[in-house]
Amino acid sequence: MATPTANIERARLLKLADEYRDKGYAVSFHPIPEDLPDFLRSYRPDMIVRRGEEAVVIEVKSRSSLNSSSTQYLRNLAQAVEQHPGWRFELVVTNPDETTYSQKAEGSFQEHEIRSRLKVAKQLSEQHPESAILYSWSLVEATLRLIAEKEEISLQRFDPLYLVKRLTTEGVISRSEYQILMNALSLRNAIAHGFKTAQITQNSVYEVIEITEQLLKALHSDEEAN
Repeated sequence: MATPTANIERARLLKLADEYRDKGYAVSFHPIPEDLPDFLRSYRPDMIVRRGEEAVVIEVKSRSSLNSSSTQYLRNLAQAVEQHPGWRFELVVTNPDETTYSQKAEGSFQEHEIRSRLKVAKQLSEQHPESAILYSWSLVEATLRLIAEKEEISLQRFDPLYLVKRLTTEGVISRSEYQILMNALSLRNAIAHGFKTAQITQNSVYEVIEITEQLLKALHSDEEAN
């Protein structure tokens, strides 16, 4: 019998599969070794999605299932994937104990605090892009909450994936902004859970900072129109 954690992970995996199919990807669940390229034969990825020359290796884990052995396995898998052009690794962490929040988070950064901290993120990116991505992403989330509040969008929870998708569905975030944010979220997740990634550069951080500045500007679009 599947455990509650396994059921939660599978449900998240199925939802991801639907999202990738909607984007035109071919989806393969738990591919057998014979269907894997040589560099992945010793691994058992949860899912691989492909579109053209792009391939994404996806693992879904709950926080309770992340231990020293699973973390080492995922780190090795991520390193194997990153060595091959056109391939990327995506780790999705789902939390079965996730809490439902009221719309306004207590103590969330306000606009002037976000703008001030964006300057710090720029300075941090010069020598520590990994840390800068984590810091910048926290400012993205705070900005998204401000936008949801301004647009009177009801939020059931505040996890980053939900925030990005909810505001995209509501038309507040464009498809191009959505893609930038999803790419940044993938990098943020990898770093936050202890995985190395060769994709982090100062430009990666600047991209997150710039989109945060654009979203902050959108908070006053109605005022500028008048």
